Amino acid sequence: MQKVSFFKSIHVKLVLIYVLLIIIALQIIGIYFSKQLETNLKTNFQDSIRQRIELVHYSVREEMLKIRDENTPPSLEDSLKPILQGFSTEDINKINVVDRHDRILATSEDDQAIVGQRINEEIIQQAASSETLLDKISLDRDTGQRIWILAVPIMDNVGSKEDLKGVIYVQSNIEKVYEQLNEINRIFAAGIAVSLAITIILGILVARTITRPISDMRKQAQAMSKGNYARKVRVYGTDEIGQLAIAFNHLTNRLQEAQSTTEAERRKLASVLSNMTDGVIATDRKGKIILINDPALELLHDSRETTLNRPIASVLRLDQEYSFEDLIHMKDPVNLDFSMNDAPYVLRANFSVIQKETGFVNGLITVLHDITEQEKIDMERREFVANVSHELRTPLTTMRSYLEALAEGAWKDENIAPTFLNVTQTETERMIRLVNDLLQLSKMDSQEYELNLEFVEFNKFFTQIIDRFEMSKSQNVEFIRLLPEKSYFVDIDTDKLTQVIDNIISNALKYSPDGGNIRFGFTVHDNMIRVMISDDGMGIPKENVTRIFDRFYRVDRARARSMGGTGLGLAIAREMIEAHGGKIWAESEEGQGTTIFFTLPYELDEAGDWE
Repeated sequence: MQKVSFFKSIHVKLVLIYVLLIIIALQIIGIYFSKQLETNLKTNFQDSIRQRIELVHYSVREEMLKIRDENTPPSLEDSLKPILQGFSTEDINKINVVDRHDRILATSEDDQAIVGQRINEEIIQQAASSETLLDKISLDRDTGQRIWILAVPIMDNVGSKEDLKGVIYVQSNIEKVYEQLNEINRIFAAGIAVSLAITIILGILVARTITRPISDMRKQAQAMSKGNYARKVRVYGTDEIGQLAIAFNHLTNRLQEAQSTTEAERRKLASVLSNMTDGVIATDRKGKIILINDPALELLHDSRETTLNRPIASVLRLDQEYSFEDLIHMKDPVNLDFSMNDAPYVLRANFSVIQKETGFVNGLITVLHDITEQEKIDMERREFVANVSHELRTPLTTMRSYLEALAEGAWKDENIAPTFLNVTQTETERMIRLVNDLLQLSKMDSQEYELNLEFVEFNKFFTQIIDRFEMSKSQNVEFIRLLPEKSYFVDIDTDKLTQVIDNIISNALKYSPDGGNIRFGFTVHDNMIRVMISDDGMGIPKENVTRIFDRFYRVDRARARSMGGTGLGLAIAREMIEAHGGKIWAESEEGQGTTIFFTLPYELDEAGDWE
């Protein structure tokens, strides 16, 4: 998980929000306090000045309204001077009394040279013309400090109308008010700074109490994402965050239990899928393969890399006949024919839809079965029934024809009757041999037989059988023996192996031409005796060599049947050889003869052990 940067962390955000709120609150309070303080200080200062100016105004007015003789001292200027100087303080820079002609009558300044001079101040002219008190705050041209200028008209009430006598011009030092205000603001700012420092410390502590459990839960979530459920969140209290931590720990326990259950089920499912003999394929809702087990890969002869994320219809080679939607609605199994040349290979696919409770199709499960052997057995069973029916129908049809002829009176003919009876007897014996062979094959298929094993010298055993056929053969066929001089011992059922060799030699004699050869021999390879019986007969076509050991199979059916064969001899031979732990096969070329091979396990023993 990506690491959270310092400025993006919730701890910093909480502290910043907390501090910003305090700063905004203090700013609002400071602005309001400063404005109110400034207003109050200015009002108090101005009220104080006005009160004193009212006294000045009263005294000056009285002096100006006195009736004076020009020769009687003191003059107006001299009488006004002590009045103005008596009211001159630190707050008041200067007081000038100006007559209605803008000439200075008296001043509170030490410099009396300005007395009698004209003063050009706009506020004096405005106050005189409007006959009302005017004031303004301005900057002193000499000191650059703020001063409060006040112009008070001096009126004389004569009858019903007022007459302007002059204007009192006052400059007061209001800069001290602003200096006092700035000092208070500095004290207030220092207090704000101290309070902000305390606020930040408290904010960090408060934010830490909130962010520490959250950070702990974030670490726990990261650990859970990596599969670690052993870690627990520390509970710091019983408030909402503490209850959240308790719930988080409970969630961790439940997730751990769910994970354990899911993992156990996953292992079970993986074990089931891996140990199933059937192939299992799962797809997503679009029909692409998301899961396939090893048996399915073996059945399809494909790899996991080339099958995953491919459409299932393409993998099963059904895309030409069915779409994924068709497979979803498929109720019956589908046979998949992967046969190549003479190698049959058939799979059966059963489809099952994965659906949610809402009915939404979430995927498809396909189960594959290898039914090659089943199909082969079914085909062989059908062929076997057809062959048995054919083999029995031919002699039965022949017997019925001859018996009908005998029943119609042919038995009275001494020349025909014996022939008919002889044919009937021959066909009966043929059917008996067929039934006996079938019974023997049935016992071998059901393994309802036991081998009566004997430890014999194979050289003598094989020679005796060859001698018996050589003595009784009727054709002009030469037997060639290629037997080793060394003795080899085998553990065999002599009756059953005699039947095998008899059947092979009988077939060799049947198909060998006059003047031909039949060769006998055996060799030893890897503790196995490999026996060979070869003839110079008509041979077997290459495409039929592997089928001569099938039941009822004949290369030349008409000739084989005329020679009395049932078509089961080599099939019985294969079953008997395999029961002894060996194998049997044929090599042949059409027109060049046939060679039958079979193997048997042997044990090498010294002749002295038998003396």
